[in-house]
Amino acid sequence: MPGKLGLITLESAKRIGERVDSILSEWRSGEHFLIEAECPRFASGEAKGILRESVRDRDLYILVDVCNSSLTYKMNGGVNRMSPDDHYQDLKRVIAACNGKAERITVVMPFLYEGRQHRKTGRESLDCAVMLRELENMGVHSIVTFDAHDPRMQNVVPLTGLENISPALQFTQALLTEYEDLTIDGGHLLFVAPDEGATERVVFMATLFGVNIGMFYKRRDYTRIVDGTNPILSHDFCGGEVEGKDAIVVDDMIASGGSILDVARQLKNRGAARVFLFSTFGLFSGGLEPFDKAYAEGTFDRVFTTNLVYQRPELLQRPYYCSVSMNRYIAALIDTMNRGDAIQELTRPAGRIRQMLELYREKDPGRI
Repeated sequence: MPGKLGLITLESAKRIGERVDSILSEWRSGEHFLIEAECPRFASGEAKGILRESVRDRDLYILVDVCNSSLTYKMNGGVNRMSPDDHYQDLKRVIAACNGKAERITVVMPFLYEGRQHRKTGRESLDCAVMLRELENMGVHSIVTFDAHDPRMQNVVPLTGLENISPALQFTQALLTEYEDLTIDGGHLLFVAPDEGATERVVFMATLFGVNIGMFYKRRDYTRIVDGTNPILSHDFCGGEVEGKDAIVVDDMIASGGSILDVARQLKNRGAARVFLFSTFGLFSGGLEPFDKAYAEGTFDRVFTTNLVYQRPELLQRPYYCSVSMNRYIAALIDTMNRGDAIQELTRPAGRIRQMLELYREKDPGRI
């Protein structure tokens, strides 16, 4: 049986960490589990990790959001915005501050650090693999992440648990709660993969919904490299009839948003009734203006992303945006792992999704 539960939230994940602790407290007779930790910085930009209480024999869960770009620190009289590299270094500092005294350490890293750079093509680094090996060498027993860009990264650390969690359950719940007029059958609904990499996610959800899929593939210019990648020439569609159907586009992340908006635009041009965009991580690194413009033009109807990464206040105010909370799910994962129970039903919750769909078809959305 694992040791007493301890929860450490880095500043990047403070908001979601405090909510998870509150939920765990409700489930466990009012006990709280947060352990105060910080990573103060010197004027040179260097830092150190500090724990304010003992973690000896604790079953520790450390939460970090490597995509939180809202945090800053002072360096040589100026202000620097924290990058994913900064957040990852702070994570290692906190792990080092544990001094090997914890019974077990689990890192909850919703967005897998450098997960987009998941394979080598020529003389380049493979940062995600290096990160996983580093954490393993530092004594981390398991890593919990969500919707990894390439789940094959699990092969890097076969003796360390890398749990890749699907948020399909929460997306289904949010969609069925927000829209009571969906007809869930092959004649009225389809799921769409915006590229080849998203096919597995789309097949999983479409199979449970009992509908067909479509897929776009990216034609790239392999003679040039722009911003570290080959530029996309066009998105070409493979699939059946779209006209008159509601289309759900499923992807792991929205970065600049150019690709997913182009896919939505093509679906509308093919006669789609409504277009819903599902993305686990809403980074919106290109700003919100392209989405504002596309929404005003009727290109899509709603964007659903989770709260697993930092959400800008202005994003939460957009009429087309729906935030999908993962707080209770993270709490359930931590609670289950700490009790030593299996988490298989939480990693890919097919049974629970089917139950939701049955209730929806019975027109009983209050029980979803």
